[in-house]
Amino acid sequence: MEYEVVQLKEKKLAGIRIRTSNDDPKMSRQIGKAWERFFGEGIFQGIPNKKNEKTIGLYTNYEDGVKGKYDVMICCEVEGNIIPSDKIETQIIPAGKYAEFIVRGHVQKAVQEFWMKLWAMDLDRKYGCDFEEYQAEGDMENAEIHFFISLN
Repeated sequence: MEYEVVQLKEKKLAGIRIRTSNDDPKMSRQIGKAWERFFGEGIFQGIPNKKNEKTIGLYTNYEDGVKGKYDVMICCEVEGNIIPSDKIETQIIPAGKYAEFIVRGHVQKAVQEFWMKLWAMDLDRKYGCDFEEYQAEGDMENAEIHFFISLN
C-alpha cells in the first residue's frame, strides 16, 4: 500500500469511546454500534465548535500493539474548549509524524481491507493515535477515507 509521511499538528477531538481488542469476536459489531449511536442519538449534531463536518474513527490507548486492548473513539475535530459530559469525551491527537493512506470505496469493506493490509505491513508504528478521517458523508459506496497511522 502506498502512503505519504506527513507531519500533523495537534487535533482536539470530541465524541464517544469504547474499549475493545482485535481478538474480541464482537469487535466489529461493537464499533458498528458505536457509529450508529454517534449519529442515531444525535451526538454528532450536538457537539459544539466542530471544526468541519468530517467524522473520525480514532484508535488509541493501545495495551500491546495489535494484540491487546485499545480505545476506539467515534468523534470529530473541534476548536476551543469542550467540556466533557456523560455523553461526550474529549481527546487530543498529538502533533507528530504519521503515515497517510488514502482509500476509496464502500465504507465498511474499504476500512476492513485497509486494516487487514496494515496489520501485515512492516511499518514502524508508534501505537499512539491512529485514525481514519471520513472526507464526505452520505456516499457509503464511494467514500474517501484518509488513514493516519502514528510513526516512531
